[in-house]
Amino acid sequence: MIPNAMPEHLQSRLTDYARLLRIDRPIGSLLLLWPTYWALWLAGNGSPSIGNVIVFTLGVFFMRAAGCAINDFADRDWDKHVKRTRDRPLTAGRIQPWEAVALFAGLCLISFLMVVLFTNTLTLYLSFGGVILAFIYPFMKRYTHLPQLFLGAAFSWAIPMAWAAEANELSQLTWLLFTANVLWTVAYDTLYAMVDRDDDLKVGIKSTAILFGDADKAIIGILQSLVVLILVMVGHQAELGTFYYLGVAVMAGLFGYHQYLAKDRAREGCFKAFLNNNWAGFAVFAGLVIDLFLS
Repeated sequence: MIPNAMPEHLQSRLTDYARLLRIDRPIGSLLLLWPTYWALWLAGNGSPSIGNVIVFTLGVFFMRAAGCAINDFADRDWDKHVKRTRDRPLTAGRIQPWEAVALFAGLCLISFLMVVLFTNTLTLYLSFGGVILAFIYPFMKRYTHLPQLFLGAAFSWAIPMAWAAEANELSQLTWLLFTANVLWTVAYDTLYAMVDRDDDLKVGIKSTAILFGDADKAIIGILQSLVVLILVMVGHQAELGTFYYLGVAVMAGLFGYHQYLAKDRAREGCFKAFLNNNWAGFAVFAGLVIDLFLS
C-alpha cells in the first residue's frame, strides 16, 4: 500500500537507487558475508560478540553497496557497450555520476562510524585499507588483467578487520583465511568475467578471464584446489573437527560442480557457477559453527 501511495517518479528513483546499490541482487553481499563470519567465529572461538556480528553484518551490506556505486561510476561509459550492463541506471542516465560518488562516500562514512563507535583501534586502522581497496578496484580493469585480484583483496579485507574486532590482534590463521578468500574470489569472479568476455574484448576491458584464455577452467580449478588446501590447513592449525572438514568437503564438491557448469564456457553456465559459490561459502561456515558449538 505504501509504495503505491508514492508518486510514480519517486518510485522510479528509489528503484534506480536500489539497482545501483544491487539491493535486488544480494549475491555479492553473501559472498562477502560468509568469509567475514568465518573470521568472527574462529576469532571468537565459536562465540563472537553480538555487537561485532551486527556491526560486520551491516558493514558487509553497506560496503558492498558502496562498492557497487563506485564500480558503476567507473564503468559508466563502458557499460553501455556490454549487453548485461547497458541498462544500469547510471549508464542509462537515470542517475547522475555525482549521486553515485555521494552514495559511495556516505555508505563508507556510515561504515567507518560503526567501526569508530563499536570496535577497537586496530580495527579502525585496518578500515582505511578497506576503503582504499573498495575505491581503487573498479579502476583496475583499465590498467591490469588482474582486477579480480584487487577485488579479492577488497572482499577479503573484512577478514582481518573482523578478527581484530573480536580478538584485538591478528594471527597466522587470519592471513591463511585471507589468502584462501583472495584465491576463492579470483576463481569465482573469473567465472563471472567469462560471462562478459566477448563484450569486454570489444571495448578493451581487462580481466583474468581474458588473461587466462583457453586455460581459464584449468586455472580456476587450480585456484579452487588451493582454497580447499588452505582451509584444511586452517582446520589443522585451529584444531577443528569432523563437521568443519565436512563443510570444506562440500565446498570441494561444489567446486567440481562449477567446473561441470562451465564446461562449455556458455554464459548461462558460467553465471550459474558464479552464483553457486554462495553455497560453497555457507557450507564452510555451517561446518565451522557446528564444529565449534560441539567442541
